[in-house]
Amino acid sequence: MGISKEVKVGVFMAVSLVLLYFGFNFLKGIDFFSSTHKYYAIYSNVDKLMPSNQVFINGYAVGRVSKIQFQQAKNRVVVEMEIDSEIILGDSTVALLNGDILGTKYIQLNVGSIANPIQPKDTLRSQVAKGIADFLAENAAPVADNLEGTLRKLNTILDNLAGNSAKLDAMFDDFGKTPKILNKTLNNTNSKVDALADNIQAVTLNINGVLTELKPTLTNMKTFSDSLKQLEIQSTINRAKEAIVKLDAAFAKFERKDNTLGKLMNEDSLYVNLNKMILDLDVLAKHLNENPNHFFAPLGKKREKIQRDLERQRKESQK
Repeated sequence: MGISKEVKVGVFMAVSLVLLYFGFNFLKGIDFFSSTHKYYAIYSNVDKLMPSNQVFINGYAVGRVSKIQFQQAKNRVVVEMEIDSEIILGDSTVALLNGDILGTKYIQLNVGSIANPIQPKDTLRSQVAKGIADFLAENAAPVADNLEGTLRKLNTILDNLAGNSAKLDAMFDDFGKTPKILNKTLNNTNSKVDALADNIQAVTLNINGVLTELKPTLTNMKTFSDSLKQLEIQSTINRAKEAIVKLDAAFAKFERKDNTLGKLMNEDSLYVNLNKMILDLDVLAKHLNENPNHFFAPLGKKREKIQRDLERQRKESQK
């Protein structure tokens, strides 16, 4: 006997529902294959916390929010959490209600010391973290004060600018003239730079001309230097030394007394005799010039006659 289609459809639907249930709860964080312990936390405001929101320790998921119940008589909210049974919590553990920037809420367990562990179903200390709204509310007043002060300063600056509009107009006019002045300055500078470049070019050409003219001179100097190198300077110096030696020998002879020049240079007797002889020759020449008949007469004159003539001439010369 075969299974009817109705039975097959029923079985399929039952299996689908079971899978859907387990899958949905799995997505909610419910683990059917691990044991958990329940703990509680009491808040005055859960700020949109929902069942199945996760519970973290140091950023690691250790459980989920299983149930949220509002106690109207005490105006508070009791949150039930299912925590992994392997996690040990102490009496200093704090259940911090927190949320991310997208608004998703979660509970952060700050375990602290576990010297005094608590039992399952005990109530944890609770605390609500400050959100962005709380932060803005706390800092809104100082920010508003600072903003108000800034606006006042801005108004003061604008008032000053309005009072100095004439100066601002003059300043802007000066700014408008600045490009013209810069253009004029640049034009003058360009002309001076061009003139300087022309002068530099002229100087360069002159230097090139001078160098060109110096080339023959440098060539001649090189030739002269080569000629000096080729001269027999040493032989000339040797000949000069020989001449100096001979000159020294001649002066040495002048200093000796064994020759005429030496006696003439070193003894005055020869000088005196020569001088006396020259004076006698001068007297003789004068006598011959004045009385040639004393020497050229046919038989010559007598000595007495010559003496008388000389005496007479001497007296006449004294008059």
